[in-house]
Amino acid sequence: MIAALDHLGVPPEMQAYFNLNELVFHYGTDTEEFGNGFHKVPTTGNLWLAGPDVASEVVITNSAMEAIAFLTLQRPRYPKLDHVAFIAIGNQLQPGQVDWISRHFPKRKFTLVFGNDLVGNMTDIKLATGLKGMRFRLLHVRHQTMIMNIEKLEIFEDSKITLSVFERAFGLRTGIRTRKPILHSSYLNQLQHDNNR
Repeated sequence: MIAALDHLGVPPEMQAYFNLNELVFHYGTDTEEFGNGFHKVPTTGNLWLAGPDVASEVVITNSAMEAIAFLTLQRPRYPKLDHVAFIAIGNQLQPGQVDWISRHFPKRKFTLVFGNDLVGNMTDIKLATGLKGMRFRLLHVRHQTMIMNIEKLEIFEDSKITLSVFERAFGLRTGIRTRKPILHSSYLNQLQHDNNR
């Protein structure tokens, strides 16, 4: 048991599921570190993985700590932990990561858990389209995001762009779900807020 996770309300079964004995998470040669007053997440082409390779659902986040917070807060959605696996991509999605996930987790249900902000929403779109083999280009200029493919260009206000809005605008359905906390920018922020009162 890790004291910092106990303080955050992460139950022992969750710590055991993630096989935690320290708050250093390995992405190949890079590491994520979490401690009192700091959280260092790498920008890397590697991934952090947890859970069974044969899981039917794969939850993708930007950090291992976000995965831990998400599962802690959303535990009722996952009564059988052997049916879910987690992947963290680090600070910024890399094309090689999308290809690796697609090859190693074919025909899985994906849930994307990224920040409740513009960067999180753009990552949702890039990752969802990448996992489905669709090619889009995203450009951000003056509080607007332009998204285009060979056939179409759409412009979205920053405050209104989500994966769902994007899918409707382009007449697509990726079948990939997103989960966002309602009152906080991330599940980790929510967990910290809920346990620091």
